[in-house]
Amino acid sequence: MADVNAITAIIAPEAEALGLALVRVAFFGGTSDPTLQIMAERPDTRQLTITDCAALSRRISEIFDTMEAEGRDPIDDAYRLEVSSPGIDRPLTRIADFADWAGHDAKVMMAEAVDGRKAFQGVLLGVEGDDIVIDDRKVGAARLPFVEMAHAKLMLTDRLIAATRPIDMADADEFEDETDILEDEGQD
Repeated sequence: MADVNAITAIIAPEAEALGLALVRVAFFGGTSDPTLQIMAERPDTRQLTITDCAALSRRISEIFDTMEAEGRDPIDDAYRLEVSSPGIDRPLTRIADFADWAGHDAKVMMAEAVDGRKAFQGVLLGVEGDDIVIDDRKVGAARLPFVEMAHAKLMLTDRLIAATRPIDMADADEFEDETDILEDEGQD
């Protein structure tokens, strides 16, 4: 399987050059449907427009094609490239995410048990040093070492919906026009 850290090191500067921040780079699907998933956003809006998505996808494809032609392909086998926004119930992958989304509900799964538990769910209270602090529904306030976190994500709640900026619809007309053309030509 591909080295996700090496791939992230290649992708990160390309995303930054486009004014984007990486949220997550993951490889999943095993041998049956290998997929390189890249989640990114604009730091100022926390959105990824269709234009941003296409630009990042093209840029990554060009870099990987060049590397393959030079015999330095970072991914040996065929795979699918998926570039997307993190969505409203986004994964929390950086320690800053836990501070940014304090006050919102999240699920946190630890790689190692903390006080006999691996799963925590409740309201994020923020960050203290290198620890995530969550008001877990079952045990109350819990300090969780960020480095021992397996994965975490926000939970979809009315409060999260209200706090999230509306999706930028700048590219929607262009996409809608293409859909109308396909429908007019009898294609789906």
